[in-house]
Parts: sequence; C-alpha cells; structure tokens
Amino acid sequence: MQQLLHRGAAMTQHREEALDASWDDLKLFLACAKYKSFRNAAEELGLTSTTLMRRIDRLEESIDCKLFLRDQSGLTLSDEGTAMIADVAHMERHAFNVFRRASRSSNDTSGTVRVAVTEGPGNFWILPRLIDFQKTYRKITVDLRCAMEQADVARLESDIAIQLEPPTNPDLIVAKLGRLHIYPFVSKEYESLYGLPATLAELKNHRIIKQSAPQVDDTAYARVLGLETLEGIVGIKTNSSVGVLYAVERGAGIGFLPTVSIALGAPFIAVDLGVSHHADLWLTYHKEFRDSERHKIVVDWLKKIFDPKTYPCFRDEFIHPNALVPMMTAAREGFGLKGYVATTPT
Repeated sequence: MQQLLHRGAAMTQHREEALDASWDDLKLFLACAKYKSFRNAAEELGLTSTTLMRRIDRLEESIDCKLFLRDQSGLTLSDEGTAMIADVAHMERHAFNVFRRASRSSNDTSGTVRVAVTEGPGNFWILPRLIDFQKTYRKITVDLRCAMEQADVARLESDIAIQLEPPTNPDLIVAKLGRLHIYPFVSKEYESLYGLPATLAELKNHRIIKQSAPQVDDTAYARVLGLETLEGIVGIKTNSSVGVLYAVERGAGIGFLPTVSIALGAPFIAVDLGVSHHADLWLTYHKEFRDSERHKIVVDWLKKIFDPKTYPCFRDEFIHPNALVPMMTAAREGFGLKGYVATTPT
C-alpha cells in the first residue's frame, strides 16, 4: 500500500511539473520545429543557441519525453514531438486570438494598426500617401514596416500584410491588390558610357544588379533572361529593393524594377529585351479584425491606393513603362519621385 501511495504521489508531482511547463518554452518548441535548427531558430528569436538548447532540454524534462532527434544535419521531430506539435500550434492560435480581440476595440477608430509590406511599395507608394491619410484620420497610427522578410499575420507579427505570395491559413482574409510588372532599366549615364543591349545575347557585355532576398524568386532572373547561369554578368547583389533603385540611378548596371518607376519620375531608361516579369501583391489580415473599425479603415484605404482601375501600373496586363508615363500624370504630380533626397541620394 505504501508503495502505491509513493507511486501515486510521484505521478501527481510529475503531472504538476508538466502543467508548469512554460508557455514561452512551448513557443520555442514551435520555432525549433519550424526552422529545424537550434542556430536558425535562435537567430530568429534573438537568443543564443546555448540558451535555446537549455530551454528545450528543460521542456523535454518537464514533460518526460524527447521532442527532437538531434544530429549534424539539424533537428527532426520525434514521434512524440510530431504528436504534440498540432496541439501546441492550436494553443498558440488561441493565445493570439485573445490578444487580437483585446486590441481590436470594435467600434474604436483610434489606436495603432501595424502594416507590413515589401520595401519598394512601402517606401515609394504607401508612405507618401500615408501623410494624407494621417491628416484625415488623426487618431489612427499606422506602424508601417518595410522589409523583404514576410510578416506572419497569423502569429501577430503584423496586423495587415502586403506580400508577394498568398497565405494558405484559413484564419486569414486574403485579397489581391494588383500586379507589379518588373522591367530592366538603366540610368542615362550608363547608356552614354556602355550603350544598351539590343538582344539577350548582348547581356554578356553588361552588368546586372541582382536582388537576393526573401519573397524574391531567386531563379527568376536566369529564367526570364533565358540563361542557364548569371555567372559573369552580376555586378552587384543586394537584399534591398531600395538598394537596386539607388544602384541603377548611380549607373552601376541594369536593374529590374517595377514599370511604374519611370512613370513616377525616376530618370531611367527602359531596356527593351523582349522580357518582363511580374509579381502579384496580396493583402492579408486575420478575420478577427473584420469588426475593428480602424483596421477596416486602413484595409479599405490600402485597396483604394492600389486600385488597378485608378492606377494602371497595377493592372494584370503588361503596359510598357514608356506608355505608363502619360497614364500616371496625376500620381506623378502628387506623389512623384522628383525633388526628394530619398530618391536622389547625394
């Protein structure tokens, strides 16, 4: 009988320890499962690999099972980890919903709305128009985050995101805003020094500026240009779309930019090689924000400023950059790139 009592007490203590497992540690478990590496997950979380490994060890000890198989290639979920991950992800979704409901203030048109977007549209399309928006909606603060890394709306990394791939999470509302058409450009200085390639075969005598970043299809350059490799023609690689804009302006080479660039006043020359590329812009936000007044206001405003009927640069059909110039007169006069140090770096 005494042995049974001891065994029962031990089981009770173990259940209590398991229930005391930190939610923070469970979030770390999700990150490790996502990135399949302590090092990569630690970098994303802002922790050291040693700290992260210690926290996962503590979690495994508290629930008395191994969550990962660890080897030199990285982390693989164990059977126990695989069985557990859906429940932990479900817990996380509910936790995020609690915070969303607390922050949405259904009928309140004041507060902060976080918007994540890629660099180019964020800096050169949304931000100039945001000034007028703020004059109208003085009590709404738009926290605009421009980066090539995609924000995970479902995990509260942003309230609203404009991204280049549509999410598949059923909890998210997704709408296509428009299409970015990408075209090769050079500066007038570059043309005067090196001329323009008339055919794809002549590209070997030029240098291109290549953007390598999250949300950018790294294979698109060679595929669109019909080349097996870009070796020998890439002069500059950068993770920044703003960096590509500056490099083209400085005559560093041929850069691939949205066709709207010269329609807004950038002093570039379109390089007609018979090729173009496009990327669709997707607006997404969590369905919990459907009843938030300030979020609805921002969503409607974003749809308006990307409306292809008003701004032909966002239409599905390709329009040559030179043909866009007379079609975008109003946008250029109100929100053009001329006269600002941000687009004419010294």
